Amino acid sequence: MKNFLRLLNYARPWRKFWPGYIILAVLSVIFGIANYSLISPILQLLFESPTNEQVAENIASLEGTVHNFAFTMDWFKSVFLYYMDKIFLAGGPLKALLFVCAFLAGASLLSNITRYLSQTILVRMRTHIMQKLRTDLFRKVASMDVGFYHSRQKGDILSRISNDVTEVQNGVADSFHMIFREPLLIIGFLSYCFYLSPKLTVVTLVTIPVSALVIGGISKRLKKKAITTQSLMGRIVSHFDEAISGIRIIKGFNAQKYVQDSFEKTNLAHKKSSRKMLYRQQLSHPTSEFLGITIAAAVLLYGGWLQINGSLGMDMSTFSVYILCYWSVLEPAKNIAKAYTSIQRGMVSGERLFLILDAENKIRNKENAVQLKDFKHKIEYRNVDFYYNQGIPVLKNISVEIPKGKILALVGQSGAGKSTFADLLPRFYDVTGGGIFIDGHDIRDYTLDSLTAQMGIVTQESILFNGTIYENIAFGMENVSREQVIEAAKVANALEFIEHLPQKFETNIGDRGENLSGGQRQRIAIARAVLKNPPILILDEATSALDTESEKLVQDALYKLMQNRTSIVIAHRLSTIRYADEIIVMKGGEIVEQGNHNTLINKNGIYANLCAMQVFS
Repeated sequence: MKNFLRLLNYARPWRKFWPGYIILAVLSVIFGIANYSLISPILQLLFESPTNEQVAENIASLEGTVHNFAFTMDWFKSVFLYYMDKIFLAGGPLKALLFVCAFLAGASLLSNITRYLSQTILVRMRTHIMQKLRTDLFRKVASMDVGFYHSRQKGDILSRISNDVTEVQNGVADSFHMIFREPLLIIGFLSYCFYLSPKLTVVTLVTIPVSALVIGGISKRLKKKAITTQSLMGRIVSHFDEAISGIRIIKGFNAQKYVQDSFEKTNLAHKKSSRKMLYRQQLSHPTSEFLGITIAAAVLLYGGWLQINGSLGMDMSTFSVYILCYWSVLEPAKNIAKAYTSIQRGMVSGERLFLILDAENKIRNKENAVQLKDFKHKIEYRNVDFYYNQGIPVLKNISVEIPKGKILALVGQSGAGKSTFADLLPRFYDVTGGGIFIDGHDIRDYTLDSLTAQMGIVTQESILFNGTIYENIAFGMENVSREQVIEAAKVANALEFIEHLPQKFETNIGDRGENLSGGQRQRIAIARAVLKNPPILILDEATSALDTESEKLVQDALYKLMQNRTSIVIAHRLSTIRYADEIIVMKGGEIVEQGNHNTLINKNGIYANLCAMQVFS
């Protein structure tokens, strides 16, 4: 119930939806009942053939009631019969029939107009819920720490944002039906049934809860299957995501059959789970249909028994209307059963969404965090320890000072902890021991926005977005002039190739920059960092994946970028860091050597050995 109320909160402010919806739903019910109440006069006109004398007597008997207004069903019925009988006397039975049919058509039109208008309110509510939910989800996903994604499949997150949001908006919309409109229909038609025959209606009221209990049992089992099915749907989306992003590797290793078999296994499990869920879902309708007809048969049996004993108190036309009204009670009851199954699926999806929305962001601002307005002196790692999983250290007792304007280079084998060392500075993760300090203050004392505002990051894999070159260079920055973007591209050695593109800076680079070469993508990423003009720069193997010609262009751009900046450079090719002010060699999460290039060469240790295996240009 708690999660359901949370989901309903996404329909706020309520005044935008429920008052109008309820008014229109009530009017729809009233006009719907009017439709059925007009059937009896039609049957009487067609089959009972009243004489003029009988009609005149009816008019006389209704005269007093018509002129004494009362907000009751009897008064409205009397007014209608009074004018119908007057038309009958003036123009004959055909005109009276035409009057009743016109009234019937008008009531039907009004009933369906009000029903349509109430549906448009539900459409507004559903789209409102969808927008608010996805806004909250995107804000949450964009704000979560990097570690949040290590334990979760991207496809599962995408499935929740797409499929589960749809299930939630359907479930909440159906809950409005179940809470407001359908009960109004049931109450309205039952009230009219009670008006026609209290004895028969009491029997109906006793038997209806039986249907609700049976349908409720089916829906309860449906919820369990929905959990499994939607979880498997997340895995299916993951398979698609991996197939699209890894298509080169799949084809290069001729692994189509391998990924196909893996997908088919998940897809088959989803099919079986979906089938069981849909079996139960489809079972609710025929079950409610059967129970409805069985109860209707019981009502007919009881009504027939009353008629045989002379205590029914209704003529044939009125009894026919009663049966039609009772049948109209069953329809919203079946709709409630269907809505309940939809709400159960929506509740499952809501729980999956709340697992994301309620996830704790481990990297957040502490109370009374201050702004890092300017970087003045140095960055210091003091006895830093870090582990991703408890008991498996990645960094051990790291202590390093990086004075402002100096270049620190990190070298070592893969898995030595170089990237983790760099990731701790912008607080992608928080240290598990020791601390990192900027100008003598722990970085955890600064606000996250002000901390990262001092940094520019260029990684081995250029992170670009589907858009134009201009948009990617100016990414995340406001009030940037076109001249500044062009100058940044020039510094990054990117202007020449951009000018040769068909639409220059307005060229769309495709998903993740697929329309550009590796070197071009990297220079766009460097131009982005140049435009940001940060005092602190992190370069994570920014040239290791490039060919020689591209590397030289990118390396030249990086030298320009690093001028007068404090830089942390993770290098695979040692030729790129020989001029660094300080080089630290890491192994197993520890610093094993430290000094400048010449000092480390003279030590003839690990660094010297690494250099010997590479050819300097």
